[in-house]
Amino acid sequence: MDLEAEIAKLKRELNAVILAHYYQEGEIQDVADFVGDSLALAQQAEQTKADVIVFCGVHFMAETAKILNPEKLVLLPDLEAGCSLSDRCPPDRFKAFKAQHPDAFVVTYVNSSAAVKAMSDVICTSSNAAKMVAKAPKDRPILFAPDQHLGRYVARQTGRELLLWPGSCIVHEIFSEKRLVQLKVEHPDAEVVAHPECEEAVLRHADFIGSTKQILDRTVESPKQKFIVVTEAGILHQMQQKAPHKTFIPAPPDNGCACNECPHMKRNTLEKLHRCMKDRTPRLDMPPALAQAAYAPLKRMLEWSK
Repeated sequence: MDLEAEIAKLKRELNAVILAHYYQEGEIQDVADFVGDSLALAQQAEQTKADVIVFCGVHFMAETAKILNPEKLVLLPDLEAGCSLSDRCPPDRFKAFKAQHPDAFVVTYVNSSAAVKAMSDVICTSSNAAKMVAKAPKDRPILFAPDQHLGRYVARQTGRELLLWPGSCIVHEIFSEKRLVQLKVEHPDAEVVAHPECEEAVLRHADFIGSTKQILDRTVESPKQKFIVVTEAGILHQMQQKAPHKTFIPAPPDNGCACNECPHMKRNTLEKLHRCMKDRTPRLDMPPALAQAAYAPLKRMLEWSK
């Protein structure tokens, strides 16, 4: 079976749009209508005229699409594709944490469940987190969740004091400072580009820190010809497509595993994508009250991002 041709056929029959995150397998990125980071994918989900949204990413991303499009059918290839950041911020514990700071303005990273989003004042992504924090009321403390490393980075950028939920990403926390320094010695002509979800010790060695899209743009636009990439390795597919003459070196984790690949993102495959479109399942459903509660902070993010 020519899966790419069958997926294209099903897309026409369903009037569907396929959205894929940069961390998906390259073959999924190649069949998607739009490939982007969390902010761009949310913007695409809000604007789409398609009847069906097929989300090749992880669970919270499909939730975001459903919140923004409650009447549309939202499909995802693997319902079990989760997120360590979201899992490490359970709604009941977050509610208790928030209750300890009743006056706080809550800025929540998009890598979170719909239930946590519903308890927030504004959502952010790594590309606009500093902008969202800067726009927060000056006379209220700011609670930032769930990524503590992104929170510390944003606090330094904005000069705002943040109350941090102690969460982290299993991919970005595993990068080894020692092995990164060794790579820099081996490749002194390489520029180090890193995601702000990385630990502070790793970020100290970066020449450029930014969101997935910002890192991609940097590697394309920089005069440098070699890059050490400190984020999920799926982004290398886009880098190699946009700048095939350049060299991209994935930063190593602190052990021998492929820990710079997100195991949740990699649950999606071309076969699962075809099957979910063919069978119209798994689908993302959500209680209307929850979707409505989570919509306000998401909408505020999209408005503040303009």
